[in-house]
Amino acid sequence: MAFNYDKYLRVNKMPTLWCWGCGDGVILKATIRAIEKMGWDMDKVCIVSGIGCSGRFSSYINCNTVHTTHGRTVAYATGIKLARPDANVIVVAGDGDGLAIGGNHTIHGCRRNIDLNFILINNFIYGLTNSQTSPTTPRGMWTVSQKNGNIDPTFNACNLAIGAGASFVARESMIDPKKLEKILVKGFSHKGFSFIEVLSNCHINLGRKNMMKNAMENLDWIDSISMPLKKWEALSDEEKENKLPTGVLKEAEQEEYCEMYAQIQAAAQKKRGKITQDDFAKKI
Repeated sequence: MAFNYDKYLRVNKMPTLWCWGCGDGVILKATIRAIEKMGWDMDKVCIVSGIGCSGRFSSYINCNTVHTTHGRTVAYATGIKLARPDANVIVVAGDGDGLAIGGNHTIHGCRRNIDLNFILINNFIYGLTNSQTSPTTPRGMWTVSQKNGNIDPTFNACNLAIGAGASFVARESMIDPKKLEKILVKGFSHKGFSFIEVLSNCHINLGRKNMMKNAMENLDWIDSISMPLKKWEALSDEEKENKLPTGVLKEAEQEEYCEMYAQIQAAAQKKRGKITQDDFAKKI
């Protein structure tokens, strides 16, 4: 029986505005299938997206959606989750949106361990704004802002999230949608900040400007730089240098921010009630 995607989509917005062959469509479908497996009520799902190609997610999924300003996805999502702890909040941002202008908010979301599901779509470039260097652009690659090759050191997004304190960190590529779906379900099931990096292609603004003539060559390159965690762990330190492990990289039980916030609220209300009673007793 075919999966009914229309149930989860704003069909009046179809077809998408993404370039032909873009990995964002694969990630969108995997996210929808993961939501279906979680059995979530779409009235209690909120998608928060920022600026960039990934920002279109909030236009296409038929649930509560917030299309925010550049780099502010985690900040908005934090407010939404604190106001509605019962909501299932999914943040979608690109590598530029989530790690450059929004890097500050990302690390504090990780640090607080607030129960958000952060999908970072890493296509290694500023795709929407035509090929500027992003924090994940590999060294040596041509970009419109570094035409002689990128010289900036490259962020390892998952290592950054682990170092900042996220309690669930995983990486997968969109090459295998079933694997991606499973990783998303694991992240969505976790209580705490779930950071899921998804390696994706931008064959228009990264690939064909770096000797990758089409989407398939861009995907082959992604496949060549990524491998399952167990296989990666067996490599020497030298061999690991330019390879990215996939799978669950960290999964830990930690105190969740909304629960701690609720405890503080309850304590403050109790204290305020006690003061009011004491003051009233003094008056009589």
